[in-house]
Amino acid sequence: MSGALYVVSTPIGNLGDITRRAAETLAAADCVAAEDTRRTRALLTHLGIGGKRLIKLDAHAGARPVDELVHLVQNGESVALVTDAGTPSVSDPGTRLVRAMAASGILVVAIPGPSAVTAAVAVSGLVDGPFTFFGFLPRRGEKRKRWLRRVATSLEPVVLFEAPNRVRETLADLAAVAPERAACVGRELTKIHEELLRGTLSELAGHAITERGEFTIVIAGNEEPEHADAADVDSLVEARLDAGDASRTIAAEVSEISGMPRREVYARVLELRRLRGES
Repeated sequence: MSGALYVVSTPIGNLGDITRRAAETLAAADCVAAEDTRRTRALLTHLGIGGKRLIKLDAHAGARPVDELVHLVQNGESVALVTDAGTPSVSDPGTRLVRAMAASGILVVAIPGPSAVTAAVAVSGLVDGPFTFFGFLPRRGEKRKRWLRRVATSLEPVVLFEAPNRVRETLADLAAVAPERAACVGRELTKIHEELLRGTLSELAGHAITERGEFTIVIAGNEEPEHADAADVDSLVEARLDAGDASRTIAAEVSEISGMPRREVYARVLELRRLRGES
């Protein structure tokens, strides 16, 4: 196991979901990079793994812990990356470490296992092909409005994460842009108080949801493309520019949604890029 980064999936709730390979990897690693060292220490104790060196790597960590971990691996040590729950580097600060390791030519190995995304998709009954994962929506402002519009017009099912104190607000906002869209809200997946709520977004927004635990929301795709006016087209384009999509990809998707010819959408994409000072 020397000289490599191991991206290790850990349980999202039920500790029985830890894989044998994940447990063996955590036991053998020289060091564990963890989002919350207290939670990871508790998991290691449950697995009977003691004396393991832990390095904190959360969303507030600067470059120093990443550089330290890269240095360790370059000197022949093995590092296991874990998040609080589920698969690291999925809407998670661990992405920075994976990127740095790969840029340094270091071997990165996936130890797959539990994921709130795939668990929610599997039980939702709303996904039978491609889907889009959005992670956490922006909390406020114009950027949030654009992303909500993108969710509403997505032809593919969409998966979101949400915090307990914001889930009611997010469901209300989603209901405002797509009230009749079918959705499934998963709370505390795999845990003792696991709960699945199904219905339209309008129905779910009116439900008395318990604001405790972790939430994963699956929203059915838009079966019939909505035909947007010029202002809507600009909003759709701006949302995809914010997401970093390529110009031709944006033109193809927005054309399908809006009914506007692709060449006209592409021209608008280039114009909006110019106004934003992008090349």
